[in-house]
Amino acid sequence: MIETVTKDNIDEVIPLIRQYLEFYKVKNISDSQNKEFFSQFGEHNPFGCQFIYKSEGIVVGFATVYFTFTSSITAKVGVLNDLYTTPKMRGKGIGRMLIEHCRKYSASKGVKRLQWVTAPDNEKAQKLYKSLDVT
Repeated sequence: MIETVTKDNIDEVIPLIRQYLEFYKVKNISDSQNKEFFSQFGEHNPFGCQFIYKSEGIVVGFATVYFTFTSSITAKVGVLNDLYTTPKMRGKGIGRMLIEHCRKYSASKGVKRLQWVTAPDNEKAQKLYKSLDVT
């Protein structure tokens, strides 16, 4: 089940944000700074929104889409900057569902393209992204 992150459920996603940042070897991770940062996004925020995926009532994945513009297509674009699923839940289609949710949400906000970048050695993510018909 996919939900929008709000003040009511932000504390549930903070541990996954920590795991995501640890995966990317970020130093000096601060849960309080992450909570403050991610709390600013929501369905009515013009800069982006964060979504969680729950399995049996527990958050096992999240995605954050940020909105910006690009001159190459002179349009508003969505950047899927954060996508994470807990290791034991990978390969179950959760990442794909979160991407599709972000794509539909972004389109509803006038976004012309959803795009992303991941670490070159993140082969699982690369494989997922390549299987989708978008940039």
